[in-house]
Amino acid sequence: MVYVILCAMTVTAIYSAVRLHLVRKSVREITSDLNDKLKEDTNTGIRISSRDKDVCRLASEINVQLKELRKEHLQYYQGNTELKNAITNISHDIRTPLTAIYGYLDMIQKTDDPIKQAEYIAIMKERAELMKQLTEELFRYSVILSDENEMETEDVFINQLLEESISSFYPALTGKGITPTISITDKRIIRNVNKAALSRIFANLLNNAVKYSDGDLEISLSDTGEMVFSNTAHGLSAVEAEQLFDRFYTVESAHHSTGLGLSIARTLIERMNGKITAEYEDPRLIIKISL
Repeated sequence: MVYVILCAMTVTAIYSAVRLHLVRKSVREITSDLNDKLKEDTNTGIRISSRDKDVCRLASEINVQLKELRKEHLQYYQGNTELKNAITNISHDIRTPLTAIYGYLDMIQKTDDPIKQAEYIAIMKERAELMKQLTEELFRYSVILSDENEMETEDVFINQLLEESISSFYPALTGKGITPTISITDKRIIRNVNKAALSRIFANLLNNAVKYSDGDLEISLSDTGEMVFSNTAHGLSAVEAEQLFDRFYTVESAHHSTGLGLSIARTLIERMNGKITAEYEDPRLIIKISL
């Protein structure tokens, strides 16, 4: 009986020793593999030879955290690249009118002709207004991103708000030779949204059309509440259409723009649990909003 007990204890001890050895081996594998994964830019996970459930669970949890870490690293890298490009573009956009202002100030000092002075001052005022628009757009975007409070909402008559937004931009549109084609349903479309935010979204989309449309604009509001802004945009591609909502992205033909208008629109739409998309059906850019 004693012999049987001793044999059982020996087998148990050997089993425990072997299991401990395998666990230690797996820990060393995890440690080595983890160090490699942290140094390398790879999507592969940690691999271990052990079949122990607890060790496998540990490796699996580490792989999940590695995946999240890679995702955050990629977001940081992309954001850092966007920021560098944005600083370059914005610095250029602000420097251009600022240089013009200094140039016209110098010209004013060199002439006593009141007509020329008035002309130079008018040009300086126009350049200063461009700088003001750029800085205000950046400020609005930073405020929207930093505001973590829940957005206040109310029942809004979408038909009326859309009509008011179009009316306010009508002079700017017609000034660019754009006579919008408007189709708004007679059905009352009511949505629980933030009225000021939705008005800003409409303004950003209309302003985008003023800048980039090739001379036309179609706006519709359907019975389902879907809103569509469509205009001809030669030279745009399907890939560029998908990037329009990225922060600081501007098409090559853009001037005096931070590229934040549509990014602001998307941020506000998503905060109201809505959706905004852009697609390109050559030669038309189509932006759709659903709330």
